[in-house]
Parts: sequence; C-alpha cells; structure tokens
Amino acid sequence: MLVGGGAGVGLLLAFELWPRRYRPNLVAAPGEAIFNGFLKIGEDGHVAVVACQAEMGQGVWTTLPQILADELGADWRTVTVEPAPISPLYANDFLIAEAARGALPGFLQGAGVWAAREYATREALMITGGSTSIRGFEARYREAGAMARALLCKAAGRRWDAAWEACDTADGFVVHGDDRIRFAEIAAEAATLAPPADVTVRPPGQGRLAGRSVPRLDLPSKVDGSARFAGDVRLPDMVYAAIRHGPYGDTRLRRIDRAAAKRVAGVVGLFTHPRWAAAVATNWWAAERAVNAIAPVFATKGPLPDDASIAKALRDALEGGDGTRFASAGNLAAAFGGGRGHRAEYAVPVAVHAPMEPLTATARITGDRLEIWMPTQAPGMARAAAARAVGFAESSVTVYPMLVGGGFGRKIETDAAEQAAILAQRMKRPVQVVWSRAEETRQDRFRPPARARLTATLRDNGTIAGWQAQIATPATMAPLMARLAGKTGDAGKAEAAAIEGAVPPYALGAFAVDHHPADIGIPTGMWRSVAHSYTAFFTESFVDELARLANVEPLSFRMQMLGGSPRLAHCLTTVTALGDWDGGAAGSGQGIAVHSCFGSHIAMLAEAHVGEGQEISVSRIIAVVDAGRVIHPDIVAQQIEGGIVWGLAAALGDTTGFTGGLADATNFDALALPTLANTPEIRVELVQSREAPGGVGELAVPPVAPAVANALFAATGRRLRTLPLRAGGA
Repeated sequence: MLVGGGAGVGLLLAFELWPRRYRPNLVAAPGEAIFNGFLKIGEDGHVAVVACQAEMGQGVWTTLPQILADELGADWRTVTVEPAPISPLYANDFLIAEAARGALPGFLQGAGVWAAREYATREALMITGGSTSIRGFEARYREAGAMARALLCKAAGRRWDAAWEACDTADGFVVHGDDRIRFAEIAAEAATLAPPADVTVRPPGQGRLAGRSVPRLDLPSKVDGSARFAGDVRLPDMVYAAIRHGPYGDTRLRRIDRAAAKRVAGVVGLFTHPRWAAAVATNWWAAERAVNAIAPVFATKGPLPDDASIAKALRDALEGGDGTRFASAGNLAAAFGGGRGHRAEYAVPVAVHAPMEPLTATARITGDRLEIWMPTQAPGMARAAAARAVGFAESSVTVYPMLVGGGFGRKIETDAAEQAAILAQRMKRPVQVVWSRAEETRQDRFRPPARARLTATLRDNGTIAGWQAQIATPATMAPLMARLAGKTGDAGKAEAAAIEGAVPPYALGAFAVDHHPADIGIPTGMWRSVAHSYTAFFTESFVDELARLANVEPLSFRMQMLGGSPRLAHCLTTVTALGDWDGGAAGSGQGIAVHSCFGSHIAMLAEAHVGEGQEISVSRIIAVVDAGRVIHPDIVAQQIEGGIVWGLAAALGDTTGFTGGLADATNFDALALPTLANTPEIRVELVQSREAPGGVGELAVPPVAPAVANALFAATGRRLRTLPLRAGGA
C-alpha cells in the first residue's frame, strides 16, 4: 500500500495499488526504454507518460503526467503524453470500489470492495467518470514515478560507484553531490535493472511540479490545429457513413426508399438494421443527403414516449407507493409527530449533453483483425461492444482512444463503434461513421428527469427536526451498464445512484431518502455530476425555503447545522465574506448554496435579477472550493468555471421535449446555451488544504441552479421549483 508522509516514508513491497501479475503491453518507439506500464524514457531525453484516462478537456493528460513527473524528478519541458492501451493495469478499480460501497451504485451494488476491485482489474474496466482520475490514480502514478526514479538512481550509482540510496533526481538529472547525469544517458540501462524491494515516495510537491500550474500538454496542438480527433482519421480506401435511428420505444425498421438515395452522387452503399438505417458514400455530406432521402419508416408497437407520458410516469412513480429507502437516520415518525411539516415539490426535465463532437468512430477490418478509432470514456467496453457486433473475439479487436471533443458521460456509449464495425464488415473497406448534429441531439442518452417531494419539520430553535426526500426518477446506472454489456437492464428497479447526493450535509434530527423508480420509455445515461445535478437543486432550494419559514437568515440557518462538515462550513463562510453577503434580504438578488460530492466541497453565491420582459439575468457567481491537495491550480479553476457555465445552461437554458418517441431539439440553437454576452462575472477561490485530492470536473454543476433560484427568490419573493428557471414559473 502507498503510505503518505514526509521524507523517508516508504512504499511497501506488496504494491497493492498496482497489480504486479500483469505485465505492461506498451510498445516502445525506437530509442525508448519501457520502465513500467506508465512510463517510457527516450534516449533523446523525452519522458513519455501513459495516460489511462480519457482527455475530454478536463486536463487529465496534464495532471496525471504531472504527478508522475513530480515523483520522478523530471524536467516538465521534456514530458509528453500518450493514451494507454487496454490492460488490467489501467482499470479504474477506485470507481468500481465506490460502486460496491454504494457511493456510485450500479451493477456491482452490494459486492464486497475487494471483489469489486478484482472484477474491475480482471475485466480491464478502464472508465473515465465519477471525477475519479486523480482520486483513483494519484497513488498509482506516484508509485510508477518512484520506481523509475529508484532504477535511474541504481544505474547512476553503478557508474559512480555510489550507493543508489544516496542518489536523487531533479530537473531530469540524477544527482549525487556534484555529480549529475541526464536521464537520457542511463535510461536504457536503468530499465533493465530489478526494482528495489522498497522505494521512498516523496512528499507531494517535493519534485517541484505538483501544486504548480505547469503548461498543459494538450493545449498547443489544440490551438494550432494539429491535435487529431476521431473525425480527423483518414485511411486508404475509406468511405463515410451517416445514420438514421428510429424513435424510442418498441420500434423496428420497416422500409427505406433506396431509389431516392441512389440518385445522390457518391453513394456506394445502403444498409438496414432493426434500429437504424445507414447510407455510405465517398464523402460524409453525400452520405447525409442520402440518408435523408432514404426516408426510413419504422413500425411501432404500443404508444411512443412523449412529454405527457414522461410527466405521467414521474407523477405515477411518486404517488404509487413508498419507494425504496436508501438512506435514513433517527426516528422520522416521531420527528413529524403525526403528519406535521412543510412540503414542497420540485422538478427537473431531461438534460442533453450537446457535445461539440457528436458520436463518431472509424473501423477497419483486415483479415480477422478489427481496428477502431474513436473518442471513448470506456475503451474496454467499446472493444467488447464492437466485437459482439461483428462476431469477433475481443482479442482480435484494437481500439485507438482519441482525444474527446466533449464527453461528460456521452462518450461512454458505444453505438458508433458498433455501427462502424458492422458497416466496415459489410463494405469490406474502412468506414467512418459520424452522427449528424440532429441525430446526436435526438438520440442522446439524456440525463434523466426527476420529480421530488420534500417534507420537513422545524424545531422551535429553527433547526430541522425531520426531513424526508422522495424522488421519482428513472434508474440509470444499472440499465446503462447492462446496455454497454449487451444485456437487458431493468429500468424499473430502484437504485441508490439515482438519488446520489440527496442526503443533506446538515445535522438533522431524523431523515430519510427514498427512490421511486420511473420507467419513462427513454434510455438515460451519465451526465456531468450525474444525480447530484438535481438532488442539490432539490436540497438547497428547500433548505432556503425552510430558512425563510423559520425566519432565520439563510447563512445562519445553514451554519447552525454544519458542525459535522467543517470543510463545507469554511467554504460557506468564505464565499459569503467574498461576496459581501447581505443576508439574502428582499430585493437583494443574492442567493447561496453548498454541496459536497466526489471528495470535494463547494459553496456558491449568486446574484440574479429579473429584467424587462421577465428575462432572468445572473450578474455574478462566486465559488469557494475545497478540493483537498491541488495538483494543478489553473486546471482546477478552469474546471470550476466550466462547471458553472454548464450549470447555468441547465438552470436557465432550454431542454428538449419529446414527440412520437423522438426529441424535439435538433441543434444547439434550440437549447439557449449561455454565450459570452450573458455569462456572469465568475470568481473562483481555492482553499489551501493538505487533505487527499478530491474530484473537480463535476463539482461546480450541482450548486448553480439552487444558488440562482435562491437569488431570484431574494430578488422577487417568488420561489421557483422547476428547471429551467423561468420568472413566471413556480
């Protein structure tokens, strides 16, 4: 196990965080020496760090190399990054262990932590999600850097006839007194040596890299256009495919207009599948025109989901029984005292991903080998799905993970890989599938809608005596994992993941949180901050209601119940001081909200007003974040800023309705996304901390909507309980 602390604290021989029974399956370029599954060093001095998490703008291709380079003692100017191949070495067993503990429940809910980790490792479950990249892999990357540093010191010690333990590394050199030698000169020799039984892990930052905002490794190529995304893949004899799917529900493709499609110049193939039709052409625009001309007709059984049926499913679920209780404490019946309490209902709609990059994949079959180029948050699952689609063994499939042009759950889906593999098999040539913007939006795996009934009772001193949250929403995680595994998921089964984050961070006399599963007829998926995106809205809006009911200023109301959450309380007092909190008085337009998730804590203050034409404007948002020990301050701040804008889109933008089993929205213009012109002033403050790093990629999304809603109540006296927020709503 990895033990933190000061100089001299060692890494025990067991190396439990890194499965030693698996050998690295890296490929070395000419002149490169492989040290372990995470590091290669070249004779020209470059330090190539292998990133086992997908880069989708969150900066993980900088922070993971930064951790290893800090431990190694590398010169940042020599560090490069490359994606990891599929291997048990890179399994995200941290994420799966959280699922087993119930923090991120899913198909492993209830399994033992050890068994869950073993399963994740054996199955090479390489998943980017749940804000686990740093939390789950810091120790592994530090271990890899420490082991390589020890080997370099051993090689240098041989040359100097010195004890390797007396050597150290700094700025890309091994040093011993006045002696210095570049990594490049001894890397090949060092890589052949046996690692010592014990290696010392440096205190984080001693290598002079961790904790600094070093230049991002992925940005230069993105700025100059040389970065290669999946849509940039070009292969000899490659053709392009466009796709049309049927409505959600029990539908099957009945017919297409082949004659109309064949009149489009460049078309080389038309294909059908029970759930979709495809046109293949010498360029994508021709394929898209042809698939429009196909005019596919789908046969349906039973009613197709629409706005009315979705709303009814949520209402029926909330009214249809007691639900499944996933969290509780204290005597709730006594707290409510025979039915006393304040009750309110809140609701959120589906939320779309709207990534800049739609689903895409390129497939090539050579003999019995299948190659897939794609953006993916789960390369092992993508490989398995593509293999199933064409009847190949997984060992015959190679997935090349590309930079992700927008993910946050969307790129865990494997549809495009399966379609590309099927079409490449039928065409007998490489095929690139790109979903159109309309198809991407209509066939999104949406963040599920939710409806909540919150009930609470207050003590005479203004604190909360009893709290019950009943949340109707579809189960998402178990059906998602079943879908990715090619199985049938039970959308009607309750799961704790659907109400993740619904337990308030406050000291309550008694509480209960229940999930009422709703089958809305539309598959749902992971979305940035998953269930926290709506449970925080429910909780923090209702807490604000209770503060007003108790006639207690909202900051004081929260603080008197945050004694058990000192880090969150510190964030709250800091943000109110920075924002000149005026108590949320009538007409002030100030609102606050707090939330803890993914091992981090955040408090937010928003200023909002209603202008002419009932238009809501948010002028300022301040966020104070305690994410533990920070690896790269600028990247943390960037993620918080991006999360705030994402949260504003969900709070104030538009979503999509459904008609005849299809989403009504077909492009960005239907979503009223924030622009620079209407984005508020944003200030982010990071709390200095020595605690273990927490996740930040999703942290800022949950508190935005309640902070803005609470600010609007202060501005107008009107409580808005439904997203998106509308000045005339309720």
